[in-house]
Parts: sequence; structure tokens; C-alpha cells
Amino acid sequence: MGTAEEDRIAFQIIASAGTARSCFVEAMDLAEEGKIEAAEEKIREGKEEFRKGHQIHAELLQKMAEGTLGQVSLLLVHAEDQLMSAEDFSILSERIVQLEQQLLNKD
Repeated sequence: MGTAEEDRIAFQIIASAGTARSCFVEAMDLAEEGKIEAAEEKIREGKEEFRKGHQIHAELLQKMAEGTLGQVSLLLVHAEDQLMSAEDFSILSERIVQLEQQLLNKD
């Protein structure tokens, strides 16, 4: 287990990644309903949340490089996993929205 501060940072990353992933899933749902503009807005929201989590993670990595961070905790590993998952959802949601847009344009 990390220090209370390290755990707080890990939870911030998890929260940002979870919010981002939810936005990306919602974007795919909206695109499936033909609401492309709303889907694109959700992707933008998701990317902003992802950016927040990524920034927190970058600051954490800097602390590690400086030697001011304790041992890597399982919670931090989980936070990094959630961040990577959100990035995957970002890529997938953009592609699905594009595909849905193409399908709508064929009609």
C-alpha cells in the first residue's frame, strides 16, 4: 500500500479514467442512435477527462524519477491499467463514430 498521498493520487487517476471511459461509451451509444454531433462532443469531454488523468500520472512519474515516491502500490498499478483502458476506449469510440457517420451518409 502506498502513502495516503500516493493513494489519493491513484484514486484521482482512476476517477478521471473512469469518467473518460464512460464518455467514450456514451459517445458510441449516441453514434449508434445517429446523434453524431452529440457523440463527437462526448468524445471531446472524454479526452479532456483522460488528459486530466494523464497529467496526474505524468506528475506521479516525475516524483518517481526524483525518488520522492515510495514503492509502487497495487492501487497505482490498477490506476495505470484504468488509464490505458480509457485510452483504448478513446480510439475505439472515435472509430465507431466515424463508421456510424459513414453509414448515415450512405442513406
